[in-house]
Amino acid sequence: MTFFSLLQKVNIQEKIKHAPDAGYQTGIIIGSFVPFVVLVGIAYWMYYRAKNRNDNE
Repeated sequence: MTFFSLLQKVNIQEKIKHAPDAGYQTGIIIGSFVPFVVLVGIAYWMYYRAKNRNDNE
């Protein structure tokens, strides 16, 4: 069930258009960038660990 919910497309522009106030719009924008920031953080952490492992050998 959760796998399929990850594949659903969310129309952010439509949500912003029908937002009740500016706080809701800010939450939508932040919520759409959080997964990207988390993935970039994990990728950087993996790169940093691999780089340090090669330097220690």
